Amino acid sequence: MVEQSIRDLNSIRKMTVIEAERSIAWKVFTEKMGAWWPLAYYKIGKANAVDAAIEPRVGGRWFERGEDLSTCQWGSVLAWEPPSRLVLSWDVNADWQYDPSLNTEIEVRFIADGNKRTRVELEHRRLDRYGARRDEMRRIYDTEGDWGKLLEAFARVAANWREG
Repeated sequence: MVEQSIRDLNSIRKMTVIEAERSIAWKVFTEKMGAWWPLAYYKIGKANAVDAAIEPRVGGRWFERGEDLSTCQWGSVLAWEPPSRLVLSWDVNADWQYDPSLNTEIEVRFIADGNKRTRVELEHRRLDRYGARRDEMRRIYDTEGDWGKLLEAFARVAANWREG
């Protein structure tokens, strides 16, 4: 179940509980994004996207990989604190193009919640960076493109993840 919390016009907050240990939730989110991210339509490159990846370090790229081996950057890693906290810049502008000057932020927290459960909290903030298109982008991220739907897809994959 994904929930929206405190209302702030410059941020969106979503939360879900995953039936998986925190280390698995972290791994699936950061290393297996291509298994749950809907690459057929949540992409910005011209080529068909076949994977989404996060380079595991501060300053690393967050990007999609095309079937032609091209890459298209979405943002970068601002904080890398396994297995508890990840902060990424989301530098995809309102025209769905990479813009390294945009610098909205996505913080994801992984919080142990009992035996083999993890609460995942996502906040997309600094939406004011979209200027006059803030409300449009907020609506897209909140209800249309919806970080909540992405978290649900992630939760399904993480809950069923098996090593090996």
